[in-house]
Amino acid sequence: MSVLQIAIEVVGWLAAALILASYVLLSLGRIEPRGYLYQWMNVIGASGFVLNSGYNGALPSAGLNIVWALMGVFTLWSVWRARRLPVES
Repeated sequence: MSVLQIAIEVVGWLAAALILASYVLLSLGRIEPRGYLYQWMNVIGASGFVLNSGYNGALPSAGLNIVWALMGVFTLWSVWRARRLPVES
């Protein structure tokens, strides 16, 4: 295995660990589903999966994770936007 192949595999395993950790923390009630931490963990993890899957030719997995990352980015944007708007009485 080349250094690049090892790096791609490490990225894939770290992505898997990050997404699994986000799910465990969410399931235990330690983080909120619309919280920044959960969403960033998923965006970064999905991005790692895109890199790993794309490199290894697993295009359905890469496509799914592109959508997963975009959903996370959209949620981050909508939460940020909702939190900066003043509350109307």
